[in-house]
Amino acid sequence: MERALVTGGAGFIGSHLVRELLARGVTVRVLDNLSSGREENLQGLRGKVDFHQGDIRNAVACRNACQGVDIVFHLAAMVSVPQSVADPVQADAINIGGTLNMLLAARDQKVRRFIFSSSSAVYGDTDVLPTPETVLPLPASPYGVQKLTGEHYARNFTRLYGLETISLRYFNVFGPRQNPDSAYAAVIPKFLSRLVAGQSPIVFGDGEQTRDFLAVQDVVAANLLAAGTDNPLAIGEVFNIAGGQRISLNQLLVVMRDLTGRDIPAEYHPPRPGDILHSGADITRARTLLGFNPSLPLREGLRVALEYYAEQHRAGA
Repeated sequence: MERALVTGGAGFIGSHLVRELLARGVTVRVLDNLSSGREENLQGLRGKVDFHQGDIRNAVACRNACQGVDIVFHLAAMVSVPQSVADPVQADAINIGGTLNMLLAARDQKVRRFIFSSSSAVYGDTDVLPTPETVLPLPASPYGVQKLTGEHYARNFTRLYGLETISLRYFNVFGPRQNPDSAYAAVIPKFLSRLVAGQSPIVFGDGEQTRDFLAVQDVVAANLLAAGTDNPLAIGEVFNIAGGQRISLNQLLVVMRDLTGRDIPAEYHPPRPGDILHSGADITRARTLLGFNPSLPLREGLRVALEYYAEQHRAGA
C-alpha cells in the first residue's frame, strides 16, 4: 500500500486513519468538503497530505481524487441516524449517491482496493445478540438503509468489475476529536463533555439500552488489516468491527462518573426515532479472516478520550 485516498479524512475517524497511514510511510490524499470534518483535525499535516476540498456528490471531484491511488478508504458520509431521519433525501444523496460516485471513480481509475465504512445500523433491532454478519439486516433508519445499500454496491463492484472491496460495519466508535457539539453527536463525547463541564448528561430513553463501544484506534487497525489482507475469502465481504462486549448507557455513566470524579445525575428524555434498543457484535469473522483483535479496553479508551475533552474544556474556559 503506497498511495491511499481517505474520503472524510478531516473527520473524526478519518483524521486518525490519515495520521496512522502517514506514520507507516504511505502517501496520503484526503477528499473532504469540511461540512462535518474540520481542518484542525489535520493540524500539523500541511505539506504531508494532498488535501482535496471537494464533495463526494460531485463525480468529477471523486474521479480526480482517485487518480493515481492504490487504495480508497471511504469514510465520507452523513453519519448521524437522527439527521438521516430529519433529512432522508440529503442523507441518501451523500450516503448512497456519494458512495456510488466513489465506487465508479475507483473502478475507472483502476484503484486496486476499496474499503467501505459501513455501520451496525444496518441490523436495526435484532433479538440475536451478539449479532453475527449472517443475521438478516432490517435497518430502523434511513442511515441504516443507506449503509446497507453501500455494502451491496461494494459487493456488486467486486463481482461485476473486479474492484476489490471490503465493508466494515462499525459499531459505536469513540475517542479524541469526536465532536460533542452537534445536536446529533454520539453518546460518549456528549456524556464526557457535559460531565467535564459540570453538567448533567442527557440520556434518550431509560438508559438500559446497550451498545458495543470501540476505541477509534481499533477502528484504524481494522481498516489497515482490511487494506493489507491477502485472504481471498475477505474480498467482497462484510465484517463487524466492535469491541465484542455490550454495556448499558447507565453502566457507561457509572464508569464515566468514576473517571471524572463528578457524581452528576443524568437527565432522561424520551427516546429518539430511529434509535435501536440493543446493539452488540459477534466479531468472530473479523478475527478469523482479517486477524482483527480489539486492543484497547473500554475504561482505558474512555480515559484517553476524557483527557482530550478535559483539555478542550480548559482551552475554552
